[in-house]
Amino acid sequence: MTDFSDADTEPQPLRPDTPASGGPAIARQPIVDQAGNVFGYELFDRSRPSDAHDAASDAQLLFNVLSQADNTGLIDNRTLFINCAHDSLASGHLELVQPERVVLEIPPVPGNQPAEIERRLSGLRDARKRGLRLAFNQSVLTAAYLSWLPLANFIKIDLRQVKPERVEPMVALAQKKTQARLIMEKVENAAQHQLARDLCVTLFQGYWFAQPTMVTGQSIRPSQAVIIQLIDLVRQQASTAQIEAVLKHDASLSFNLLRFINASGFGLTSEITSFRHAVMMLGLKKLFRWAALLLTTSRDGGVPPAVGTTAIVRGRLMELLAIECKLPEEQCDNAFVTGVFSLLDAMLGMPMDTALEAVALPDAVTSALLRQRGPLAPLLALCVACESGDDEAFARTAATLQLDNQQINWAHLQALAWAETMSA
Repeated sequence: MTDFSDADTEPQPLRPDTPASGGPAIARQPIVDQAGNVFGYELFDRSRPSDAHDAASDAQLLFNVLSQADNTGLIDNRTLFINCAHDSLASGHLELVQPERVVLEIPPVPGNQPAEIERRLSGLRDARKRGLRLAFNQSVLTAAYLSWLPLANFIKIDLRQVKPERVEPMVALAQKKTQARLIMEKVENAAQHQLARDLCVTLFQGYWFAQPTMVTGQSIRPSQAVIIQLIDLVRQQASTAQIEAVLKHDASLSFNLLRFINASGFGLTSEITSFRHAVMMLGLKKLFRWAALLLTTSRDGGVPPAVGTTAIVRGRLMELLAIECKLPEEQCDNAFVTGVFSLLDAMLGMPMDTALEAVALPDAVTSALLRQRGPLAPLLALCVACESGDDEAFARTAATLQLDNQQINWAHLQALAWAETMSA
């Protein structure tokens, strides 16, 4: 039998051989439903201002996203929201779109000119006839865009652009005048999230869920404590019997651990059926990373599932970027753990330094998480920048790591798709 103990934990996906170039840089933001699950992602081109709607750039990004996402399987599992200029509606790239999986975000026309609004109406109607779904921002609720309103599948209300006192009447108007689903955008804290829920909005865009909810005197919950005990035992390479004894206390841990391993794409000819089998095939050193993933399955304390999904994406993205940077294999594994544990404070509901006291981690991991230092710190910063509009941080860390947009986009889409296999 082949010895996998020193091999990579899984085969690496092939990267396109296209020569490196600047090109568009993809950023993402999750859209989360009322149960806290990721409903979809908005993917946008961070290499140009968000209010500059250039058709050529839109078409390039659309082609980039569709071709790579289709190869990864991401487009089969999540709804993708993609910014699309009006002139792009006639693009041949849209023939590649799966209407049930892609939503085109259409901007208002510059200056809200009535004649231009009406001129664009036929293109929007044609898109709907072809089965494409359309999203508009809150401008579609104004009198100038009355003719567009029946075409809306989604309406996004941006909390940064709408005055607080106008949010409730705007939501009420949308609920009265249209069947479109509402998305509250730029939701960055628990109060904003609760406001949207109170108004019966069911889709939310932003990273409020990644902010740890601190509870005075909070301690690690029993189910989380068992997972941390398991992580420590695997990290210390304890005996198989000791680790199996912990797994016997919670059958779901063993099930989820084996699910992660079997879903990850090892290329093994047979399914791994027990922890002892996994140790024999992979070795305890390799199992440390999979044990770390178990914390993303914990739902104690009402933590939204989107926290775990985001942690998985960060872990895989950091690992793939580490591989691109040609870091040693052990550091690639550490990069994976760093990404997963970068949301440990949100998962456990306590400050990061307190959370890390509970689990023994390699110095490179704790240095990146607590002090933003060491070889893994720029990788973590780049992963976080991929989720935000911080173009300066993205450009700076990409330059530090000597990674181009193509490399980052490839790793980003691969990580999103891989997270889907882990959460299936």
